[in-house]
Amino acid sequence: MTSPTGNTDTPRDPCNLVVLDMAGTTVADGGLVEQAFSAAAQRLGVRTGSDEHARQLAYVRATMGESKISVFRHLFGDEERAQCANTAFEEAYGGLVDGGRVAPLPGAREAVERLAAEGRTVVLTTGFARTTQDAILAALGWQDLVPLTLCPADAGGRGRPFPDMVLAAFLRTGAVADVRRTVVAGDTSYDMLSGVRSGAGIVAGVLTGAHDKEQLARHGATHVLGSVAELPDLIARAEA
Repeated sequence: MTSPTGNTDTPRDPCNLVVLDMAGTTVADGGLVEQAFSAAAQRLGVRTGSDEHARQLAYVRATMGESKISVFRHLFGDEERAQCANTAFEEAYGGLVDGGRVAPLPGAREAVERLAAEGRTVVLTTGFARTTQDAILAALGWQDLVPLTLCPADAGGRGRPFPDMVLAAFLRTGAVADVRRTVVAGDTSYDMLSGVRSGAGIVAGVLTGAHDKEQLARHGATHVLGSVAELPDLIARAEA
C-alpha cells in the first residue's frame, strides 16, 4: 500500500496471541507458594524459622515463576529429594486451593473475556504441575475460560525463564503468523525473561504479584502495568 507521501506502508497484523501467567497475574493466592514450600521443606527435615529455611525461602521468592521442580532440584540436590519436595509442595498447595484460598485478581476474568471477544487467543500458563493448575482452574470455575492452558510438562518439561511455554502456545494455537505479534504478561522477572527470549513483541509486567517495577523492567518488560485489567487497552494502543 502506497501512502499519499509516497511511503510504502504494510498494515501490521494484530496481536492475536496473549499468553498470561496465573498466580500473581490473573489469580490471587495470598502467598500460598511460601506456605506450601514451608510444608514441603519440613517434610525433608528443614525446620521452619531456621537459617536454612530462611535461605531457601529467599531463593523461592527470587525465582517466583520458575518451574517448581527446578527450584527443588536447586535447593535439595539429588533427584529423589527434589521429587519428594515437589510432591509435598503440590499436595500442600492443592489442599490450600481446595480450601478456597485462591480468587481471581480484580478485572482478570473480564480482561480475558474482552481479549477473546476481540478475536484474540488467550493461553494461561503456570510453573506449577498440571494437577495443581487444574485444581486452580476448577476452584475458580475457569475450566472453559480459555482454549489452552500450559504447564512446564506440556512444553517439554522446561518452565520459565525458558521461552518454551510461550513458544508452545505459538505453535499449538497458530493464532499469529509472527511470534512478534504475541503478548506475554506476568508478575515475575522470570515471566519477563521468558517473554523476551520467545521474541514476543509485548512483554508486560504487572504489579499484583511477586516482583516490583524495577525488577520487571530490569528483566525485559516492555511495559509495566498496575494489573492485567489494563492489558486490553495496552494492546489496543500498540495496534493503533
